[in-house]
Amino acid sequence: MPEVIFKIKWPSGDIESCYSPSTSILNYLEAGKSYSVEDFVSLSSKALEIASQKVMDKYGFRCTSAENQASKIIATAKSFGAKETVTCLSME
Repeated sequence: MPEVIFKIKWPSGDIESCYSPSTSILNYLEAGKSYSVEDFVSLSSKALEIASQKVMDKYGFRCTSAENQASKIIATAKSFGAKETVTCLSME
């Protein structure tokens, strides 16, 4: 499956490289676009859930890397206000 690394910039200015095991993330996030923390968590969680399910459909097991990435995003987002912004810097 084609994987995607998407780089994001948190409201703190920290830049993080995130992992998706499929291109489904491209249907939810766009490089160069900013999202409220609330929307970013919702969109990225949805996309990573779909990606994990695609791995399950193809290989018979869920993608723990996608699930761990979603958990990390949710945990980090808790330190910011819902309306602060996360910017998707790139999709590689």
